[in-house]
Amino acid sequence: MAKYRAVVSWQKQADEVYIDNKYSRGHTWSFEGGVSVPASSSPHIVPLPYSVAENVDPEEAFVASLSSCHMLFFLAMAAKKRYVVASYQDNAHGEMAESDGKMMMTRVTLVPDVVFTGARMPSSEVIEKLHHLAHEQCFIANSVKTEIVVEIPR
Repeated sequence: MAKYRAVVSWQKQADEVYIDNKYSRGHTWSFEGGVSVPASSSPHIVPLPYSVAENVDPEEAFVASLSSCHMLFFLAMAAKKRYVVASYQDNAHGEMAESDGKMMMTRVTLVPDVVFTGARMPSSEVIEKLHHLAHEQCFIANSVKTEIVVEIPR
């Protein structure tokens, strides 16, 4: 069994009262490999200036995590089938809505644009199958109840 760790750090600023709810939601995510990511609440949830618009918010990270997981499985399966992927870009987006009386990420749409190169080119049916298999195998997709849709550009 694999274990994954992240350190999430926030510090009250000296000039913040805090209990007035006027404090920065800016914080840092630090990962085992040494990368630190500036994070914050979404400005859609907590208004500026208490959110940091430039930082990654948990909702964006959720969408990126699903997209990244899907892409990594897609790339592995394409390579196994001997298709050469030159580039992969996903313009993924998520939708928040109320479900069962709670706000949640109800839908994430992946819109992967994959460019293949070389003599062996997959048909559109093969590309759809690779995306279907990637979705079935993605650990993150298998861990959430969010509807995940893959829209393949034609």
